[in-house]
Amino acid sequence: MRKFIAGVIITLAIVFVIRSCNEDKEDKSILQENSMLIQQEISNVSKLIVTEGHFAEVYNYKDSKALFGQLLRAEKKALVIVNADVTVAYDLRLIDFEIDEATKTVKINSMPEAEIKLNPDFEYYDVTADYLNQFDAADYNKIKKTVNASLMKKVKASSLRTNAENRLISELQKFYILTNSMGWRLTYQERTIESLEGLQVIKP
Repeated sequence: MRKFIAGVIITLAIVFVIRSCNEDKEDKSILQENSMLIQQEISNVSKLIVTEGHFAEVYNYKDSKALFGQLLRAEKKALVIVNADVTVAYDLRLIDFEIDEATKTVKINSMPEAEIKLNPDFEYYDVTADYLNQFDAADYNKIKKTVNASLMKKVKASSLRTNAENRLISELQKFYILTNSMGWRLTYQERTIESLEGLQVIKP
């Protein structure tokens, strides 16, 4: 009788161990499937976001050169009208992230910087220059450099940059919805994102 009871106990123990192992394998399999799904969805979302705009700039260029000491000055000037097509882009393929299966966490470590591209078209009007102070390549390069710097400053302070950031947050909402629906956690620089509004803390 004792042998029978011992046999039953041993059999039950073996069944329990086997079942536990199978359940662990199933849990690991599900975890790996979820991890692969998250990886795939992040790859699908990871793309180039481009926001386009147009800026105009009017620039008065003047240059004066002293001749023979201060006895004579040679002047040159130009009116420059610039129309520029501008793009602000975020390449989400450059997001630095990692997937931690142990804690079921998607960690965003850093975001790519905005890529601002200027495509200006320069038109020169009222170009006048004294004989001893003619326009040359250095003048045109100086005008382009100054105008580009001015345009870049305007773009960074404009609604175009803000609109691009809003589009970025809109794409990141897909990260949050996906992870949250699967019971995973989304973090940005060790800070847990607990709502869609919480994504506002993510700044490139």
